[in-house]
Amino acid sequence: MAGDYILSEDTVSAAPKRLEKILKAFIILAFLVLGGKMIWLMGVTPFRPLSRIDITGYTGISREQVIAVAGITGMSSYFSADVRAMEDALMTIPAIQSARVFRHFPDRLQIVLEGRRAVATALVNIGGRTVPVFFDSHGVIFKIGRSEREVSPLLPVVSGIIIENPFPGMRLPVMFGPLFRQLERIGTASPELLTAISEIRINPKPFDGFNLTLYPVHRRTRVIINELNEETLRYTLLMVDVVASREPGIAEIDFRSSIASYIPKEASSE
Repeated sequence: MAGDYILSEDTVSAAPKRLEKILKAFIILAFLVLGGKMIWLMGVTPFRPLSRIDITGYTGISREQVIAVAGITGMSSYFSADVRAMEDALMTIPAIQSARVFRHFPDRLQIVLEGRRAVATALVNIGGRTVPVFFDSHGVIFKIGRSEREVSPLLPVVSGIIIENPFPGMRLPVMFGPLFRQLERIGTASPELLTAISEIRINPKPFDGFNLTLYPVHRRTRVIINELNEETLRYTLLMVDVVASREPGIAEIDFRSSIASYIPKEASSE
């Protein structure tokens, strides 16, 4: 019949063979492309300059300064980046409390900074001018001079410390550490207590240690205590209100012993 068409065995087997060849060629090409990308990714990219540097956390320092201090250049790569050396270098910046550097394969770097947070301030004389210095919870001076970002009504003024030739990064003696750590705790848990104090004066003892004189904002009665913590501060402020409301002529209340004592204003030397 005219419409009949008979396929030979050679014709039937030719199509699958052609398809098989195409599939093999595609698989080989795919492996070549994938292999090339893996070689580029694993063997080339990590040695090329970093394509991305992420800096997060503290924003008080410019990106350019962070990169310069960390020692990152246009030739720095994933494999050449010395993470530990970068962290140590960044920690030399007085405003930085901690620095972490992470490498992300194949060509990215992440820098996480934590800045020092002011918990107290003091007034010092520099070149005949009175300027504020700012302390963190470790008693480290990390900033000198007034700044809109650091000035806060929550920062108590600490006096009675002799600070000669202050500089950013200067650390107070270890004996003052507990005081500044307590200021941080109180400022975090009960900041309203610190706003009730205008000044905290450190009174060195003759041989070792010190006690504190607190100057409340809303009363003209100073308070002497052995150490500062949230419970003590809350109690002394309450007692100042109670005593002052009953006897307004009180200049000083001493809480250093189990029984509080007070000094009338006419007997006070201040």
